[in-house]
Amino acid sequence: MTDAQVEHERSYNGLPGAFPYALRTSESLLFKGYVVVAVLLTVAIALIFTFGLIGVLANSTGVGGGTFTFSRTFFLFVGLLVVAPLLAPVLLVARRHRRTASSTAYDRGLALSALGFVASLYVGLIISVPPTLQEPTHSGVVMALYRLPQLAGLGPPLLAVGLMYVVHRALK
Repeated sequence: MTDAQVEHERSYNGLPGAFPYALRTSESLLFKGYVVVAVLLTVAIALIFTFGLIGVLANSTGVGGGTFTFSRTFFLFVGLLVVAPLLAPVLLVARRHRRTASSTAYDRGLALSALGFVASLYVGLIISVPPTLQEPTHSGVVMALYRLPQLAGLGPPLLAVGLMYVVHRALK
């Protein structure tokens, strides 16, 4: 095999190629499972935010700029803030495998911290449910989360992203 063929085999050519590349090069089954979860969640979240954006646009037609323009932009920004941490572990592992010999511990650590981010999104969503939409439940944990201020829903995902960064730095 020539050097050019070896380099082509090692490269992944951007975001779409990073997923199959990370699946091929990682030896961690947990990370490979996370790649599948990340793809499915990213597609689902992209669809939800696309339909939500259509709703925001439909509700703001015929209205001038200003606040409505800001709300549309902010809506897209929030979507990116949700999707970026889902994609980051896959990109980090693909980059690390391409540049250096990555370890299974690094791949596994990022997968675990990324799954923690997924769980934190769920917890954050429970916290941010408006009181009018909260359903009665017998779960003490859910009731405790409902009692928190809605803005506290940002806490779990932000903590999980911080943990992901710490894991990346510690295992690097």
